[in-house]
Amino acid sequence: MTDMIRCVSPIDGSVYAERPAESVGAARDRLARARAAQKDWARRPLEERIALVQEGVARLDRVNADVVTELAWQMGRPVRYGGEMGGVRERTAYMAGIAEENLAPRVIEESERFLRYLAREPLGLVLVIAPWNYPYLTAINTIVPALIAGNAVALKHASQTLLAGERLAQAFAHLPEGVFTNLHLTHAATSELIAGRAFDFINFTGSVEGGRAIERAAAGTFVGTGLELGGKDPGYVRADANLDAAVDVLMDGAMYNAGQCCCGIERIYVHQSLFDPFVEKAAAWASGLRLGNPLEKATTLGPMANRRFAETVRGQVAEAVAAGARPLVDPALFPADTGTDAYLAPQVLVGVDHSMRVMTEESFGPVVGIMPVSGDEEAVALMNDCRYGLTASIWTGDVAAAAEIGARVETGTVFMNRADYLDPALCWTGCKETGRGTSLSYLGWLSLTRPKSYHLRKQLPG
Repeated sequence: MTDMIRCVSPIDGSVYAERPAESVGAARDRLARARAAQKDWARRPLEERIALVQEGVARLDRVNADVVTELAWQMGRPVRYGGEMGGVRERTAYMAGIAEENLAPRVIEESERFLRYLAREPLGLVLVIAPWNYPYLTAINTIVPALIAGNAVALKHASQTLLAGERLAQAFAHLPEGVFTNLHLTHAATSELIAGRAFDFINFTGSVEGGRAIERAAAGTFVGTGLELGGKDPGYVRADANLDAAVDVLMDGAMYNAGQCCCGIERIYVHQSLFDPFVEKAAAWASGLRLGNPLEKATTLGPMANRRFAETVRGQVAEAVAAGARPLVDPALFPADTGTDAYLAPQVLVGVDHSMRVMTEESFGPVVGIMPVSGDEEAVALMNDCRYGLTASIWTGDVAAAAEIGARVETGTVFMNRADYLDPALCWTGCKETGRGTSLSYLGWLSLTRPKSYHLRKQLPG
């Protein structure tokens, strides 16, 4: 009996899309064709590859109106926000713009006797395992530079966003056959293919447990992995911060996409001199959201992608309240949250501490805990008291202080006076249980290519 991969819509609990899972044998056949196609693709001039990849992104952009509606049905993001193409275009343009410089050979010596240089070659076949929360942005981070560098790409998308994988395959259908392959695979089949060394690099964005499963499958294959496994990102509001700006940006970072952002703000530490006004404004900010059907333009907060995700957050909040935390957002303002489905009201908690899961474990939902701190030392200690390290947001008017604090925080990106943003010129990376590897920036090319050294002797002695 064939396994079915299903997307259950958080809007109404219906099956929005389903596809039969491919067998391992069928997938291997398609991947063999991808490997064969990659050789010719890599031999094409770089400028041709860049132009063809940019054309694929433009093709995707042309169907964005349909994609936005599909995203609402698949994972609940309100249509008012317009999808992900702004970031897709920005990241594509940047990586395409720096490709020639970063993929060019680096000449060490060119003399009468020797030509010595370092070249970068494509790895071969890159597997992208993409998540549902930003199904286009997260995938594009690897797809675009991998293709430009001369790799073939296989995409395995999350079941919650089945149609995103198909949309990307349609967008890149003009590439030579096999260069881009969309796969419908079960977790078991994916692991079997990885263990059989079907790929030359694996990029995964998802849960810590998912990352561990990929590492186990890849053990002994010597295949590289890039693992971005989420976070529990902190915001720190110093005494000299712009209060209104800090509230607006940090709360947006906590609540946007129903809190389902890898680099969303999940905990906030506020200098005690600003704590009371910050908390009052934050609660009012969250109370002003409108929870409802993401297909309606007035909706600012859609359902979580799956009921079980909402139940995780409900459990964390209930445990915290039972332990003494105080919720500041009146649930009566959000009648769409019946407590039985994926629609979850936002919540702001005070009276929290690090004995509570809501302050230490990833929530990935529209809840944030806020604690007062006496100053930088306490804030740094609390920010570092975490298994994850993706981003940290520091709010201050002092650039030197932000840099000094950032140097002490165990994280991949330090923000000052902003949050929840990915700059393609800067490396996207993390530490601790957030995972390992890099994407975007000039460093992103290093993950998707291998070095080759050339030591060419022009003249023999004598």
